[in-house]
Amino acid sequence: MRVLAAMSGGVDSAVAAARAVDAGHDVVGVHLALSAKPGTLRTGARGCCTIEDSRDARRAADLLGIPFYVWDFAERFTEEVIETFVGEYAAGRTPNPCLTCNEKIKFEALLDKAMALGFDAVCTGHYARLSIVDGVPELRRSRDEGKDQSYVLASLTAEQLRHSMFPLGDSLKSEVRAEAAERDLAVARKPDSHDICFIPDGDTRGFLESKLGRKPGKLVDADTGAVLGEHNGVHGFTVGQRKGLGIDAPAPDGRPRYVLSLEPVSGTVRVGSADRLLVTEIDAKRPMWPAGRPLDGPTECVVQVRAHGGTAEAVAEADADGIRVQLRSPLRGVAPGQAIVLYRPETGGDLVLGSGIISATR
Repeated sequence: MRVLAAMSGGVDSAVAAARAVDAGHDVVGVHLALSAKPGTLRTGARGCCTIEDSRDARRAADLLGIPFYVWDFAERFTEEVIETFVGEYAAGRTPNPCLTCNEKIKFEALLDKAMALGFDAVCTGHYARLSIVDGVPELRRSRDEGKDQSYVLASLTAEQLRHSMFPLGDSLKSEVRAEAAERDLAVARKPDSHDICFIPDGDTRGFLESKLGRKPGKLVDADTGAVLGEHNGVHGFTVGQRKGLGIDAPAPDGRPRYVLSLEPVSGTVRVGSADRLLVTEIDAKRPMWPAGRPLDGPTECVVQVRAHGGTAEAVAEADADGIRVQLRSPLRGVAPGQAIVLYRPETGGDLVLGSGIISATR
């Protein structure tokens, strides 16, 4: 097959490309230039998609003996990922930019361009297992539970998955680094990027304030209605947040307060005790079915509501409006705007059934 290997400049995508070459595919490497400031340099594990990453990707491609190109997707990344991220926070929701990037950039913009150029598949360094059974994609958790990325890939369509390759799904991260060292790839010991790639200093609140300005509002006790303080905008908070609330006086019972809800129009941030965060029902919109098969009636499943952790057994049902989920045991701090991913329990909870964007909780 003709395979386009998306090479971020990290160890995972370099080893994934190498494995695609070893499998006998005709591989071409491509680095996506996503930063509007390409001269920006990475600081340790902060950020990604920098000029340094581009150079690391090129060196890896040269060592593998494959052609290499840089494609400029910065404008689309800004529109689809950064502006969406800012808009969701302004609306009082908590988005996952990695999920949006996978959906809109790596497996929409990139894959569409690859197919138009005659490639058969896009290869990435994501940690997830993918198989095609009788033409039906089966997306599963990776062998390395700590690195599993099936959650952020669950919004892909069956057609996109039919043209995708994840060579690292059956490997541990330690094995990938060891393999990179054996192949003399310079990125073998390169730190993994973390946090949000377009906020390299990790100051999400500061980034959002620079985009949205200050929109003062009140911090309100959800039980008593008492005003506990002021803030500079609901975009500085997320449901379930405990730290950085800016409340001086302790709660009457001495227990920590958490963000319970956000009201963008009034600018009200309601806070309360941890038990007020527990939810047993979740509604989700924009349902996606990686195998191309919507749920057929009430379905037992395991749901995950954050990229790492936040799982519970549940019963899910799909209708024209989206997905309704009844949890067998409550989850805490489920925020609108996050993704909910459904896994089939009979497979050990590793086969993805579908996903949606959380719109309401009860």
